[in-house]
Parts: sequence; C-alpha cells; structure tokens
Amino acid sequence: MPVGADAHRWRTFHGERVLVVAARTVTSTVRVLEALPALLRDDGRVTVVFAHDPTSAFNDGVLDLLRAAGCRVAPWAQLGDIAPDLILSASENIDVPEGDCPVLVLPHGIGFQKRVPDSRSARERLSGVVPDSLLESGRAWLAISHPAQEEQLVAAHPKAAGRTLLVGDPCFDELVGSRPRRAAYREALGVGEDQRLVMVSSTWRDTSLLGSHPDLLPRLLARLPCDEYRVGAIVHPNVWAAHGAWQLRTLQAAALEAGLLLIPAVHAWRPALVAADVLVGDHGSVTLYGAAAGLPVLLAAFGGDSVPGTAVHELAAVAPRLDPRGDLRRQVEDAVREHTPGRYAAVAARAFAEPGHALARLRTAVYELLRLPEPASAPPVSPVLAAPEPPAAPV
Repeated sequence: MPVGADAHRWRTFHGERVLVVAARTVTSTVRVLEALPALLRDDGRVTVVFAHDPTSAFNDGVLDLLRAAGCRVAPWAQLGDIAPDLILSASENIDVPEGDCPVLVLPHGIGFQKRVPDSRSARERLSGVVPDSLLESGRAWLAISHPAQEEQLVAAHPKAAGRTLLVGDPCFDELVGSRPRRAAYREALGVGEDQRLVMVSSTWRDTSLLGSHPDLLPRLLARLPCDEYRVGAIVHPNVWAAHGAWQLRTLQAAALEAGLLLIPAVHAWRPALVAADVLVGDHGSVTLYGAAAGLPVLLAAFGGDSVPGTAVHELAAVAPRLDPRGDLRRQVEDAVREHTPGRYAAVAARAFAEPGHALARLRTAVYELLRLPEPASAPPVSPVLAAPEPPAAPV
C-alpha cells in the first residue's frame, strides 16, 4: 500500500480502516501471516500495511518472509505517515509510535513461560509482556490462550490487569485439526509406513536442547537403526536467525549426512510435528504443543529460564527425562511403549482453554478494536496444514 501525504493519489483500494502489522522477528511475523488471511478474507474495508521493525537481534529473514508472502513492506520510520487504526503484532518488543490507536499483541509461543534477555537493558524479562509504559497508556491488549495466563501476568505485572483478551491458540487448533492428514505429512517427509519418526525440538539460548547437547542429533542417528527410524529436528527460528542456516547445517553436518530431516524454520514444523511418533524436546513451546497434541515426550533439557507455575513447567514435572549419555534407543522405545492416551491432558488443559475457536475469537477481537462490524460471513475455522516442504540438505 502506498503511504505518505499524497498516497491517496496512487491507491486502487480505499479501505475504511488501516491495520498495521508490525514485523520484527521471523517467529512473531509468521504467527500473524498464518492467522490474518482468514480474519480479513474478502473484506475491502480493511487495508493492511506491513511495517518492518529492524531492531531485533533476530531480524534476519523477516524481509525475505514478507516478500515471499507477497507483502508490501513499509519502513518503520514511515509509520508516522500511516495513521493506523490498529497495530497488530506477535512481538511484544516493538517500539510503538506515538498515537492513540490500540495495539493487539498475539503470543508467538504459548503464554508467558520463559524469561529472555531484555533488548532495552542488561536484565532479563518475562517473554510476551509489553513494556509497562504501553500498558499504562491503555493502548495494549494481550491475547492469551488460557485464563491462568492472565493470573500469572497480573501477578508479575499489575499494570496488565484488564488488558488481556482470551482468544485461544490458532496454532494448536491447526495441529489438532490436521491429524487426519498425518499419513500425507509422513509421506512428504519420506517416512516409511514401518518406520518411527523421532522428532527433536530445540528452543534457543544455551539452556536449550541444542545449546546443552549439540551432539545429540548425530548420536541419536547412530543409535537408531535407519530401516526402523527417521530422525527430524525442529529448531527455533531464533537459532536460524542468530547463527544462519549455513552455520546450523555445518554444525550438524554429520547428522545430515546420516539422514537427519532438518525441518525448514517457518511453516513446515507444524505438519512435521503432526507426523511424529515421539518427541524429544526441552522447555520450548514446540515440546508443549507436541505433548498437548498427544505425543510421547522425552525431555532432553529443561532450562532454568522457564517460569514456574506455567503449563510447560507442569509438563516438566510429569514427562520422562532423556539421559543423553544413556541407551538412546531403549529410552525412545520405552517412551513409546509406556505412553498412554491422555497422559498430558491436564497439561494441555492448563495451556489451552476451549480449543477449536481461536480464529473466530481473534476475528471478533480484531474487528472490535478496528471499530467495525464483524463480517456477516461464517466465523473462520482453522485450516488443515499443507504438507511440509522438503527438509534441508547437507552442506
């Protein structure tokens, strides 16, 4: 969309409201890109502008992601010329411009379950929480997937009282709704009918699975017979952004040569997770998604940066631990054999309230904040996930 003082001269579409998507990291940007089309489908009243905030240490890949999606991107400095009616982001760390329009922040994981470095200071902060100044302004709204997250948030940041919206989690709804296509996902990944797919998930920082045990992937591949098992890896986009795809593939060269399925960083992790038979993970959101979706789980790492009282912390209390130096094949086989349906149902219930309605609730919230009547069309439902892209090849 053209922006600036004379932008009206160049436009074809003239909406009634302007929604600005603030894109700062790959993780946060992809969350918005995956949800927004279903919310605004066929509605010419809303004009969308994508604005790139380049200040993150993990900004690599954001512009590529937006361009691949066909988004017209405005520099962050031009936001003052746009006069948005709503700013939407899944990054709580954006530098919101002056004004009075509301700011809706979607989660880019599950709740507020980790402490992360604060880019504005040398301290750490609770992930997912906007600065107190934005809360005090009355502009910020934080989307949550469970009422317990509001209780946790207000206990840590009293200024957040009354600033949350119970929406649900579109990503979890997609995972659950895509189970009928599991066989198609496995076929796309090259997993045979008689093979087990062991998916390894790592969040970022040195407390993560890969940060703690960088040699676990090649060791798993060496211990699991290749005619019976495939091994995949879902690595947090912040790792790809901070270190680069070349560095990651170089560090895992032996594993890739042994057949590792290194799942592309953006969209493919969700169908890959649905395709898995067992998940080896850490304290990241992907591990919690897998457990809540019913997968057997082994925790190979669990960082002290996780927040007590959260759903992922409850998972740590009930999920078995992987001994990285023990018999890896036996531990994987034991996890599959001893798993029972509903084993992590209580953990899932703590993370996701009333699943299945997230997109519909999110559409209602967006239109209320835009001060527009919601479209008369049926509420959106979570789409079935597309088959995953081919995994990365060795260097």
